[in-house]
Amino acid sequence: MFPGRMTLSPPGPPCGPPEELQELAFIERPIRRSLKTAEEIDQLTVDEDLNDVERAVYLLSVGQEVQRASVISNLPSLVRQNPAETFRRVVPKVREVLNGAGAEIQLAAATSFLTILQDDIILIHTHTYSILKTVLLHLNHRDAVVSSAWLETLLSAINALPKETIKQEVLNPLLYQSQLSHSLQARLAACRILGKASCKFDSLIVKKELLPLARSLCRDVESEVRVCMCHHLESMARTIGVDDTRAELLPELLELVGDEESSVRLAAFDSIISLMEMMDGDDRFHLLVPLVMSACDASSQVDEGVMVSLSFQFGKLCSGLAGSLSDEQKRLLLQKFQVLCITGLPTEENRLDVSESTLIRCNCCYNLPAMVAFVDPSHFLSDLYPPFSSLCSDPEVSVRRSVAASFHQVVKLLGSNVHVIHKELLLLLQDSALEVLDALMNHLDETLEVVLSRGDNLMLDNKLPELLSALLSAEQQVGSSLRWRLHEKLLHRYSCLSRLLPGELVHQTFSARIFIILTTNKVLPVQKEAARTFCTFLRYNRKQEQRQEMMERLIQDLAQGRSYWNRLRFLDVCEIATEIFSRKYFNKHFLIPALELVHDPVANVRYKLCQLLPWLRSSLRLPADKLLLQKLDFCVQKFLCREKDKDVVAMIRKTVLELDKLDLSEPFHMRHEWDLLDQKKEKEEMLLLEMEQLERQQNDGKLGSDKHVERKRRDSKTSLSSTKSMSVSSSTGSSSSGKEMRKAKLSRSRSLSSQPTSSKPMNSDRPL
Repeated sequence: MFPGRMTLSPPGPPCGPPEELQELAFIERPIRRSLKTAEEIDQLTVDEDLNDVERAVYLLSVGQEVQRASVISNLPSLVRQNPAETFRRVVPKVREVLNGAGAEIQLAAATSFLTILQDDIILIHTHTYSILKTVLLHLNHRDAVVSSAWLETLLSAINALPKETIKQEVLNPLLYQSQLSHSLQARLAACRILGKASCKFDSLIVKKELLPLARSLCRDVESEVRVCMCHHLESMARTIGVDDTRAELLPELLELVGDEESSVRLAAFDSIISLMEMMDGDDRFHLLVPLVMSACDASSQVDEGVMVSLSFQFGKLCSGLAGSLSDEQKRLLLQKFQVLCITGLPTEENRLDVSESTLIRCNCCYNLPAMVAFVDPSHFLSDLYPPFSSLCSDPEVSVRRSVAASFHQVVKLLGSNVHVIHKELLLLLQDSALEVLDALMNHLDETLEVVLSRGDNLMLDNKLPELLSALLSAEQQVGSSLRWRLHEKLLHRYSCLSRLLPGELVHQTFSARIFIILTTNKVLPVQKEAARTFCTFLRYNRKQEQRQEMMERLIQDLAQGRSYWNRLRFLDVCEIATEIFSRKYFNKHFLIPALELVHDPVANVRYKLCQLLPWLRSSLRLPADKLLLQKLDFCVQKFLCREKDKDVVAMIRKTVLELDKLDLSEPFHMRHEWDLLDQKKEKEEMLLLEMEQLERQQNDGKLGSDKHVERKRRDSKTSLSSTKSMSVSSSTGSSSSGKEMRKAKLSRSRSLSSQPTSSKPMNSDRPL
């Protein structure tokens, strides 16, 4: 059938449409053109017999620019290998290449020399001096970026050079570079060099030689120079001392505070605040307090930059000036801080840029702990709670993140009054921005420790369910996102709940959720952190039934789970459990389920078990754990005899060598330090068991007392009913007998009345 279709054509070249062949030829052309010619290959070829120094000299001499840049970038490695030959042969060649070189090579050389100086690779001052000569030669490069790179190298070289070299080679030229005839770039470099070099000399030289130059730069016609010099006056002030600073530098700074340029005023303001530590009480009262109060009083006329700087250093100012302020001045500062906390909000008139107003509120969040200490925690509710609450509900995420970062410090300062900010804690825990939760989680354990231990008991009991619900919602929000590192951090912080809350409450609220994360989450670090938190909850739980339930879930769902992934997770849990539990507890509950995985059908599980065998064996001690040791040896023998997977076989052979190094009969005083830690863990576990028994006895005593009271109440009820019945029967009998008694009395009275009366009865008539 179909004979025409069965005929085979002879083999030949591939055929196709001519258009496709033309396209293929067009694609190949650029590839052929990009190949190097024989001449170019010869130029790029270097003799293999040359060592590193000779190769560097050769490439710097005849190589192309890209090769020269590569050699210069590799200069720190050459210095580490052979410093003497590198500085004798390579560095002079680098100096020749730099003459007329482009910006790329200049930046590479500046970076390499900076690395050499910062890493302390060279120890000889002659080598540093040779680098210094190269740096000074290219310091005034026409390219601002290159000049800045060489300046950084020079500032680093100042730390490694002796004083005389700095004075002769660096400081003497500054007397001429600071003049107006020199460029702006040179005068800016002079300001930075003065600030760096002043730390190398004593106060006399700084006051005599460097201070006049600094004073002239503070009066430079260019505002950039005045700003740069203001920033470096602090290092000079710390060198010359308090008295000379008060006499020489403070007048200059106070004059610059009134400069016509706002950037200069801001730099002078920052410099004065940074020198506050060096001022005594009189200087603070007469100089700094009026300056700060003027900035607070005329808030509408203050520069935007000064307001930003004031908001950043507000806490430092209030703490440093607390002893020099009157009550009225403290009130004005507090009012200014309250205004800064709401700067730029829609409810307020905003005269600043949105970014600057947001930055001001972020700075206020940074200063919240200092302001709480300034106003005293007892006055927090009336003075600082409104702005604090406003910052916690700020529309900008960056502001809420900043207040979350300092929340734990505020909580510590409030102490027993922490219940005041309970609402704000719930608000931050339920925030929709993960950045806010990330900042809050950094110190959540410290926050919860204060909230759950120092708060008022009545308020805590009423608000604890809300807090637990907020913690769960925060975990669900983070778990549903892709921020697995944040999820790992959150689980780590939640482990502190085991020592802050009752074990029964932790078990009912968090244990189930943590176990779900352990079994369902796909990120390995999150799984391991969930396992650690779950084991922590298990260790500190004082209810025997709940501990047994948690262990059963670990065995049934993980160790005996249907998915090999869960069985792998159980081995991870065992690895973590060796760190949390004592050996005794681990051997009792974890060891045998782990060894039973030797029969697992999946090779990955058996491979993981082989890796853990040294850990498992190190938890055994002879002669107490003789039976467990036999089971572990049986597991090893089963691996050696029946294992077929080549990776598992290789791992078990490596594991056997490690097991042979372990000595289980080692005496206690020769054990490692972690044995002492294990003994401490075992004592803690015994203490927890004793506490559990004590609680049971107390509960049984309460139940017994309740039963005793109930029995008494029942007995009293029965006695009352019997007395009532007796009283009823006695009343019926007494009614009939009362009539007879009245009749007898009447008859006796009648008989007595019928007899004659006598004044003195006879003795014989008296009854005995």
